[in-house]
Amino acid sequence: MLDRRRFLAAAGASLGCRKRRGTGFPGYALVATPEVQAVTAVDLTRFALAGHIRLSSAPRALAVHPARRVAWALIPENGLVQELDVAALRPGRKLQLSRSAFAMRLAPDGESLWVLCRDPRQLVAVDAANFQRRARIGLPGEPRDFDLSPDGRWAAISLAAGAVVFVDLAAGRAQRPLEFGFRAAGVRFRSDSKLLLAASADLPILSLLEVPSGVVVVHLPLAMRAENFCFKSDGGQLFVTGSGADAVAIVYPYRSEVAETVLAGNSPGAMAVSTAPDYLFVANAAGGDVTIMDIETRRVIALAAVGEGVNHITVTPDNQYVLALNERSGVMAVIRIAAIVARRTRVAPLFTVVPVGPRPVAVAVCRL
Repeated sequence: MLDRRRFLAAAGASLGCRKRRGTGFPGYALVATPEVQAVTAVDLTRFALAGHIRLSSAPRALAVHPARRVAWALIPENGLVQELDVAALRPGRKLQLSRSAFAMRLAPDGESLWVLCRDPRQLVAVDAANFQRRARIGLPGEPRDFDLSPDGRWAAISLAAGAVVFVDLAAGRAQRPLEFGFRAAGVRFRSDSKLLLAASADLPILSLLEVPSGVVVVHLPLAMRAENFCFKSDGGQLFVTGSGADAVAIVYPYRSEVAETVLAGNSPGAMAVSTAPDYLFVANAAGGDVTIMDIETRRVIALAAVGEGVNHITVTPDNQYVLALNERSGVMAVIRIAAIVARRTRVAPLFTVVPVGPRPVAVAVCRL
């Protein structure tokens, strides 16, 4: 595992040899650091700590509005959503939704924030502008994962018992639970909202279900359990990682087929994609690096050493930088995409490393 000194030394070496300067990104990387009950803000124009937004409890998930200087932190243990004033780096309004919550997603139109609650079991909508509860939809079982359809009409929720539930968001009504031959785990909508991809909790199987009937289109066998999902920006390819194989499965959701399985490091996990160039970045928590794959050629072109423990990764909206959180060392490693060159040695240098606090669990980028 790389310690912080070795991280900084690697970053310094990469800064010394690069030929072109990056322009930075006009915004903050917001990092949830539950152990200190705060959201850490990193200035992405200077790649330096900007400050901490102190909260009353531990944040574990973040959502960012694409057009406003506002973000939200979810505090699952209290069923609380905390508004964040990103421009001022201070907490805003609080909204208590339940006794405990599970996950949070911003609606595709940016008008509603949807929160999946465990106690009581319900899906709650919050108006993103006035920060008031808009709807509350009861669920027929304990939730496990959820997704919102890109057209804004549906939510899909996997239940701990294994079924999938479609929720009509306009009507505010959950349909009856659907069995599809396997116990459901993660769920994701296809980009046209017409199919749902549901991972099996027990087997290396990815099932495609029609929306909202739940009719099974196909069960796709994989080389690994489908635990992590990442779509190409146009929705035409889905990348899957999980336990069972040190590889990435490339799925064509519109062809209903697995195109290829590509080796991608040691215990590949969280992923992110860039466009122009089209790269897939795969965090290898056990291997201590990020694998970089050219999506068009499906070749691994480089590795970036980031230290063991990286489980969260994202790309800035301008496709300049990759941000990788290291839970063990408490730093955010930064890779500049323009510096990636496919060489025989296949080594991608770090741009810099920023300390963000102990055991960070989530990162999101907010434009200023």
